[in-house]
Amino acid sequence: MADARASSASSAAPTFDEVFCGLLPRLYRRAVMLAGSRQSAEDVVHEAYLKLAARPQRFLAHPEPYAYAFTAVLNVARDTYRKDRRQVLVDGMEGVEEAGAGGGAGGAPGGATGGWDGGVERRQSEIEAVRLLGKLSHRQAGIVILVDLDGYTIDQAAKIMKVHRGTAARHRARALDRLRAYLVESEHGQAGR
Repeated sequence: MADARASSASSAAPTFDEVFCGLLPRLYRRAVMLAGSRQSAEDVVHEAYLKLAARPQRFLAHPEPYAYAFTAVLNVARDTYRKDRRQVLVDGMEGVEEAGAGGGAGGAPGGATGGWDGGVERRQSEIEAVRLLGKLSHRQAGIVILVDLDGYTIDQAAKIMKVHRGTAARHRARALDRLRAYLVESEHGQAGR
């Protein structure tokens, strides 16, 4: 009977690994948007896991574990970016830009749309989103991801990112302005072809 009580008590409170593993798919998707590639995203999420695992009680006690984990992922991605920026510069998005250029081998023949394309169009959209988010600062990308993709309010996103509400709103507005400018610029570039 004591074993049954211990078993039910342990099942009532999820462990650090159970909670974190439940968040993994969502964290990986967001980390790809911040890091730019699947491999970098895996490294970022793994590093965030190690940081959070050092103090699991803080993570488990937080009222919104995803927000806590996302902040760790964002910080690791920013630190990795800063560290990589000091390395020898290499054009890291060259392959992604070619794959996301649309049309060609992966698209429908003759530019036809409709029907199922095996997920190619969705993947190209994801690559384009990663490319565009890569043009933003990590703080701007983080705010856009939290508000526009994850559905948090500006107040909630500011709290998660530990900045004032006005700062979060300003970062989001600047990010959206930059994204609009990039889109207009790319449309003009394609129209000139």
